[in-house]
Amino acid sequence: MVEEPVLVLAATGGQGRAVADALLGRGARVRALVRDPARKAARELADRGVEVMAGSLSDRGSLAAAMSGVAGVFAFTTPFEAGVEAEVGQGRAILAAAEEAGVPHLVFSSVAGADQESGVPHFESKARIEAELAAGDVPHTILGPTYFFDNALGGAERVLDGVLDLPLPPDRPLQQLARPDLGAFAAEVLLDPARYAGQRIELASDAPTPTQMAAALGAALGREVRHEQVPLTAVANPDMHAMWTFLNGPGYRVDIPALHAAHPEIPWTGFADWAHGTFATAR
Repeated sequence: MVEEPVLVLAATGGQGRAVADALLGRGARVRALVRDPARKAARELADRGVEVMAGSLSDRGSLAAAMSGVAGVFAFTTPFEAGVEAEVGQGRAILAAAEEAGVPHLVFSSVAGADQESGVPHFESKARIEAELAAGDVPHTILGPTYFFDNALGGAERVLDGVLDLPLPPDRPLQQLARPDLGAFAAEVLLDPARYAGQRIELASDAPTPTQMAAALGAALGREVRHEQVPLTAVANPDMHAMWTFLNGPGYRVDIPALHAAHPEIPWTGFADWAHGTFATAR
């Protein structure tokens, strides 16, 4: 077990929290960079023994301070607050701070398909960060999560009303990932970095079709849920329209059986199990 702390950026967000949980579960020391240490989620981390530091993904100074003396860093960037150029700026700030601090290993959470010239803005921004990371001197591993199970919660009210809205044909598999599986995989890389140095690994837990997703949600709720195929023309956000166009076209291409066989230490949650754990209490 590494003695130095592992830094988790954006540790109160969905991905960061999953990574922090997995590291804590394995007895690692965790340092968290958060925007507001007074927020409830940050205080909860502190109560669990996490060293909480204030900072921003775009502030090189606070990033470098948080990266001082760490065993590794879990890095995450987002375009969904200020746009894709701001996300690339976050990536550059993180990479510059990591070089300045001499970070021994950085795990960057990108996205599956970022290497496919997808035309999806928030995939392309991550591809730019990946390229700069690969061209730099910071030892690193890139993880490419697919679509998260939790994205279904954005339409939770509709699901509770019996409808799963997805802009996909009913029989089109959608590779997806449970956040705890991402957390477990990232923790494995951060605690055994030599095994993963320089690799780019795409992650998926399951690949249900919309029909199978609706059936699993219905079983969890104890009532019928049906899939409704949303027309692509109804997806107004340009970034989301591009993403769903990609997912209707080439889509993700994780070799799920090979990934799971190579990493039996990861729980690899099925969609039906996630649905039951998430929606069964809503009966």
